[in-house]
Amino acid sequence: MANAHATQCLVFADGTVTLLARLVGWAASILQQADISAITYTIYTIDAVTGAATAVTGHENVALTVADVMFDSLQTDSRWTTDSTGYNFRHTIDVTSNDAFPSAGDYRIDVVITPTTGQPFRARWTPTAL
Repeated sequence: MANAHATQCLVFADGTVTLLARLVGWAASILQQADISAITYTIYTIDAVTGAATAVTGHENVALTVADVMFDSLQTDSRWTTDSTGYNFRHTIDVTSNDAFPSAGDYRIDVVITPTTGQPFRARWTPTAL
């Protein structure tokens, strides 16, 4: 991903979050569904003292369906407020079976994108649960 960075956000404990990103490949082109072979995510709790990361139960290496979370054209709906260009990745964390943010504190969400060619890369969000 040409311009990967961590995105900070606030979430509610026992809540969920929708992840949005504009994923760009190594050649600076906007990625499309056909460019991606797999996407997984893991949510970690971050220990306030040691900084140690522990995977949240039910949210470790969860496979996402590429066609459900990637768009072949950039989306510019009201969810995206970063710029007028838009996003091509959207996923709302499913909390039906397991809380994603079980208590107040700091978390990290790592999304691993595996392209059809080349090395996997990550998109990262660092939410704080209130």
